[in-house]
Amino acid sequence: MSSPAFGPNHDESTNKSDSDSDEPKLPLNQFYPYIRCALCCGFLIDATTITECLHTFCKSCIVKHFFSSNRCPTCSIVVHQTQPLYNIRPDRQLQDIVYKMVPFLEELEQEQMCNFYKERGLPVPRPVVASPQCPAVLKRQKKNSFPHSVFTIPPELDVSLLLEFVGAEEGISNYKALERRYVRVSGEATIRHVEMFIRRKMELSPMCQVDVVCGDHLLDHYQSLKDIQNSAGEDALQDGLLVLHFGLVLPSES
Repeated sequence: MSSPAFGPNHDESTNKSDSDSDEPKLPLNQFYPYIRCALCCGFLIDATTITECLHTFCKSCIVKHFFSSNRCPTCSIVVHQTQPLYNIRPDRQLQDIVYKMVPFLEELEQEQMCNFYKERGLPVPRPVVASPQCPAVLKRQKKNSFPHSVFTIPPELDVSLLLEFVGAEEGISNYKALERRYVRVSGEATIRHVEMFIRRKMELSPMCQVDVVCGDHLLDHYQSLKDIQNSAGEDALQDGLLVLHFGLVLPSES
């Protein structure tokens, strides 16, 4: 297949390039701060922007980052108290710019994606093609649409938790890491409910005991989160989240 530069309009394009030769040409590395991900330092793939601060990262990078933190990796702003993934959006315009500026990046990414699925015996997903909409539909959507970043959180989920794992007693093993430390729950929930959540997510043995601490106080199973938050005060809060530390211990012999 012949290159477009050597097609029938080659003379015309050559004349254009000659007339544009006086335009300054900047090296690609001057644009790196705008087209590279601050987490992986590679060119943006599936560019995804945080709505709170407008910093942009690769989608896979920022999603993985939010498993352990609810802050922006660049400016440290709190993206969302418990569900930071609510406040990220795809930036397709920026991704198109990156693909146009970096030759062969899009083709290479597509090839790597196809190889990923083929090596695992999975069907390669087809690209999504947006169907054209008539003006009447677009007008109705514009009239009735709400900001895409708005999520309705039930009012009964009024306590935001940050669960900090402090470690396991010697002899306890074979448990999973708690990937999501940020949880939003009802203030009527008790420490018993928190323990059950931790057990399920970490796949703990029934013989393992979960001790939950707020500040310097070991909490009882019957205590509600709302009571704990009210009694602990501001000292137990971090960015508006109630901080609970928990550890895994072996049950004491009676």
